[in-house]
Amino acid sequence: MNDEGRLLAGRYRVGELIGRGGMSDVYEGEDLRLGRRVAVKLLKPQLSTDPTFRMRFRQEAQSAARMAHPTIVRVFDAGEETVLDDAGQEVQLPFIVMEFVEGRLLKDIVADGPLEPQAAVRVIDGVLTALEYSHRAGVVHRDIKPGNIMITTTGQVKVMDFGIARAVSDSSTTVAQTTAILGTASYFSPEQAKGETVDARTDLYSTGVVLFELLTGRPPFRGDTPVAVAYQHVSEQPAKPSSINPRVSPALDLVVMRALAKDRNARYQTAAEFRTEVDEAAAGRVPARKEVSAATALFGAPTGSLSTSELALRQLTEDDTEGRTQRRPPAVWIWSGVAVVAVIVVAVLFWAVNLTPGNELPSTARTIPAEIVGMTFEDASAELDALGLTVDRTDVADDTVPAGSVISSDPPAGETITVDTPVTLTVSTGKAQTQVPNVVNMSLDQAKAALEQYGLVAGTIVQENSPTASADTVLATSPAAAASVEAGSTVNLTVSSGEVTMVDVVGQNLADATSTLQAANLQLTVTPQPDQSCPAVDGSPVISQSIPPGDVPQHSTVELRYCAAAANQGGTDGTDGGNGDDGSNDNGLGSWFPWTNG
Repeated sequence: MNDEGRLLAGRYRVGELIGRGGMSDVYEGEDLRLGRRVAVKLLKPQLSTDPTFRMRFRQEAQSAARMAHPTIVRVFDAGEETVLDDAGQEVQLPFIVMEFVEGRLLKDIVADGPLEPQAAVRVIDGVLTALEYSHRAGVVHRDIKPGNIMITTTGQVKVMDFGIARAVSDSSTTVAQTTAILGTASYFSPEQAKGETVDARTDLYSTGVVLFELLTGRPPFRGDTPVAVAYQHVSEQPAKPSSINPRVSPALDLVVMRALAKDRNARYQTAAEFRTEVDEAAAGRVPARKEVSAATALFGAPTGSLSTSELALRQLTEDDTEGRTQRRPPAVWIWSGVAVVAVIVVAVLFWAVNLTPGNELPSTARTIPAEIVGMTFEDASAELDALGLTVDRTDVADDTVPAGSVISSDPPAGETITVDTPVTLTVSTGKAQTQVPNVVNMSLDQAKAALEQYGLVAGTIVQENSPTASADTVLATSPAAAASVEAGSTVNLTVSSGEVTMVDVVGQNLADATSTLQAANLQLTVTPQPDQSCPAVDGSPVISQSIPPGDVPQHSTVELRYCAAAANQGGTDGTDGGNGDDGSNDNGLGSWFPWTNG
């Protein structure tokens, strides 16, 4: 279905596509009733046909719409529109109308590299402010990640998709199901990875992952498959951010490690607590909260000359130089604690061994191959067809990627999707094409400006004679007008010289010569000039022309001389036939009657 231009609920006009995801498409839209820009999210057809999903989606959208906070993208409206699909069948199209935000996604910003620690703290402050508000309203986001965080053009943080994740994954969703829907496990909490119920502390763990990525430029855990990443969230300790980015302070290390605690009881319990400590760390102070560890829980907290803050920082930096002053607990307690820890370790190892990618991913899940980018469309399409995936094609011009090669895919390469999710391949058509404008009859300067507007360059200038076009007027282009060429191509111009080519008409009849010079291809002005020095001849042949053959200015005047004297007329100097002394009064009769001179 082509949704652009569609009118939803009689008031929302769907405009240009501005974002795509595995679950939905987002369009720029207009609220015709209130005259404002909005963002319209339309669910994928394969999800919109599920009545249970539509019911949950509607409930969660209504819940999100009740939240109004500057750090949360507002949901204005939601509903379903009855439309016709490509087969002509009526289907229900769920939609959500949201606040239109101008800015950049945080995932695009962090893709350029790690942020300065102070900038990262400002972003996380905004995220935690939004979470504090939503948690008080009883809404758990469940999908905090850079792709759901927008930074506006004024630097304000906006968190998106509140409540939408709950419509996708309820409390019993497993790793495989979640990755099949959301496409990434990089921001899962351990309880999400294990399929346990989630609460507000789940959002705080994901926020800790985002803070780690902002400080280092990458998530704390990476793997070949989503299941491998989820396993690391459950069983492996992340590196300290300062080991990747030396500009990160030990205090911020402490905050990140607390946020990423595997046990949700050892994490921050509220967004406000998290925000307070991250602000303290940004100010250069070590947060005063004592870190909870397994040893502390079993044996009790050590006491001594160190303050709580100093002890926590010493533990984080693995400095064991401070001696213990506490009496050791009884041996029975120690061995009991060791036994409990051993049982826990064995249980975790048993679970980890049985957590294999082959068992977790559903049979309908497919990972988009990374190598399709750069392939020809035919090869990439064949690769995806072999995986049972549907392929769509979008052609765009690209100055760097050869024509016919894949520029990108949506969803992107490396993401895990279900087989009923179509993959759109963006294919290069080569350099952008443009049409040669019609510049005939323009002046040379006007023609150059017109070509520049179309992304073209004026090439060779050739002059050609023309009887009508003034000098430097364009007569033709090569390539011709309306021809399709690559942007930046050269267009050669033929322009008028402002001249015509005079021909030789001497010897032609006066009438023929006049017709030749006045014809459409010359359009010269002809002035006949009779010559009395020679006798007239039938047809009055031209004996001379005032302008010789060659290039002459347009509309020049040319005199054509022809013999016009009467037959047998003598000379006009009175030397042969005049009856006067100088022949001036005989009217040339001597030329008519030559015998009168005998």
